[in-house]
Amino acid sequence: MDTLSTNTIRILAAETVQKAKSGHPGAPMGCAPMTHVLFSKIMKYNPRNPSWVNRDRFVLSNGHGSALLYTMLHLSGYDVTRDELKTFRQYNSRLAGHPENHLLPGVEVTTGPLGQGICNAIGMAMAQAHLGARFNREGMDLFNHYVYAIVGDGCLQEGVSSEACSLAGHLKLGRLIVLYDDNGITIDGQTNISFTEDVGKRFEAYGWQVLSVADGDCDYAAIEAAIREGQQETARPTLIKIRTTIGYGASKEGTEKVHGAPIGDADIAAFKTKHGLPADPFSVLPEVEGFWTEVATQGPRHEADWSALFARYAAAYPEDAAEFERLRRGDLPDGWERALPEISETVATRKSSEMVLNAVAPAVPELVGGSCDLTHSNLTFMKCSGSFQAETPEGRNIRWGVREHGCAAICNGIAAYGMLIPYGATFFVFAGYALGAMRVAALAQRRVIYVMTHDSIGVGEDGPTHQPVETLLSLRALPNLYTVRPADAIEVAGAYAFALQHKTAPTCIALSRQNLPRLPGSQRDGVACGAYILHEPASAPAAIIIATGSEVQTALDAVQRLAPETAVRVVSAPCLEAFDEQPAEYRQRVLPEGVPVLSVEAATTRGWERYAHAHVGIDSFGISAPAARVFEHFGITAEGLAAKTQQLIAFYATRPVPPFFQAPW
Repeated sequence: MDTLSTNTIRILAAETVQKAKSGHPGAPMGCAPMTHVLFSKIMKYNPRNPSWVNRDRFVLSNGHGSALLYTMLHLSGYDVTRDELKTFRQYNSRLAGHPENHLLPGVEVTTGPLGQGICNAIGMAMAQAHLGARFNREGMDLFNHYVYAIVGDGCLQEGVSSEACSLAGHLKLGRLIVLYDDNGITIDGQTNISFTEDVGKRFEAYGWQVLSVADGDCDYAAIEAAIREGQQETARPTLIKIRTTIGYGASKEGTEKVHGAPIGDADIAAFKTKHGLPADPFSVLPEVEGFWTEVATQGPRHEADWSALFARYAAAYPEDAAEFERLRRGDLPDGWERALPEISETVATRKSSEMVLNAVAPAVPELVGGSCDLTHSNLTFMKCSGSFQAETPEGRNIRWGVREHGCAAICNGIAAYGMLIPYGATFFVFAGYALGAMRVAALAQRRVIYVMTHDSIGVGEDGPTHQPVETLLSLRALPNLYTVRPADAIEVAGAYAFALQHKTAPTCIALSRQNLPRLPGSQRDGVACGAYILHEPASAPAAIIIATGSEVQTALDAVQRLAPETAVRVVSAPCLEAFDEQPAEYRQRVLPEGVPVLSVEAATTRGWERYAHAHVGIDSFGISAPAARVFEHFGITAEGLAAKTQQLIAFYATRPVPPFFQAPW
């Protein structure tokens, strides 16, 4: 049955790609044996309840092989019909070209950008270790499952996987087992044209157990034995190098030509004839269907056993069980908002962030995270808990090391696991290192929080290498990512409240290095509106200054210089994405027609044309000098803004003021 089932997986995946006239059949045909063993002999899961908490997790890191995952979900009893396999890569299909978690139950994470999936698997293993340390009791292990991932050469060449796998070895994640599809092929050809390192020795250096299977095409017993050996190693993650043939059974097997194109109707027919499979498209032999039907019956039994265990647990530890259920539902604790502090001191927003985080952390115990080796600069250590280490996985402070991309990608896995809210911190300019994973978080609808400090030219002497003039624009361009740049401590509290309550989107909080006063009129709830009126003059405004972050104080100072002769409204706009979501009536009230608007931000002016008629900002790299001198150089001072505002008013005194929110759609 092993061979018959595996060949069925191979041909169903190949037919799925053939029907779509696009896709990647090579990896599914090569990985079919290891996937057959995993789903039929090893993993515990319940297709009738894909969200069962203690299920084994499976991540297809080489997400281009998605036809393999969809085939396995179909055969093993998930809600994927054979007819649905025929919709692969088509309009409105749940079977996207690369797996997307929010489209299809059974798809744990969104993969496709190589390297992201294995990082997600590491995040899941970290979440399992942390929650197990928190909830497991003697004889009552609520969390004792494994995390399995299949990776290819491309995943292991991407730098992000090196960052994450290094951390996984350090943390000794013994319930993580990674199956390496060692087929020796990438898109350009044989891997040896660019990739000749000894992967096994590399992972041994990371602190992993490394096992090998010489014949991954047909030796099912060896694959199973290696996985079970990996299960026995509890102090190290395991990498199993499985030598496979890409596109096994196709006429172009073993070459890059079978990687990313359908194998052709002739190859499909020949494969079926050779291996005794039905000639009709998408047909499965009755004995294979019966085999997988029997496999599917095991899932409810596994969950029933666990549910009985949980009932005993709840009787013995009712408070812990109630907390477990709250986390499983994804609800924040009742009254958690009362922990948000009122801060009146003049401090940098990175400092007020530390104060807010440490006020909220005891009330929201699902918060886990830390800094990428910048703890004393980012100020993100939760004093109510210790560090997450191999010996202390109950700790909530994660020491990411200098691994920004790995941090962000692992956070996606922690968020995917559920029951936890991860955050990662670094300098704002290094968001560029993490951007690939941040994009996946937005696409996958993950609640991840990025705490990024040193948000502007205010870093001063560190110079243009560390002055993120373009970063706000690049993050604002990402759909479903909220970028919040608070102006003072009150807005910082609002930023955390906003981020914690957004279950289906990541949030980046950009924070200042320099001290900022508490602003008169600032509103915690204003952050959720995206922009709000911070200062309203006594008479009708002749102009509006809209600003974010540290520049809001500069705008207020400019308005004071213009008063009382010139009346100017000040709008604080901590989150433009949230402002865009407000009703048109609200947006027009904040930025009414007929009133010229000046935008002020210590970053590029690009993008502000949607909200302002003129702009003060930085459309070049910064300079190295004390912060005050840098702001002066770029004209971001009270004097400079006052002069620009007067010029704006004079310009539109004889011209119509263009409206912002009038459009046919």
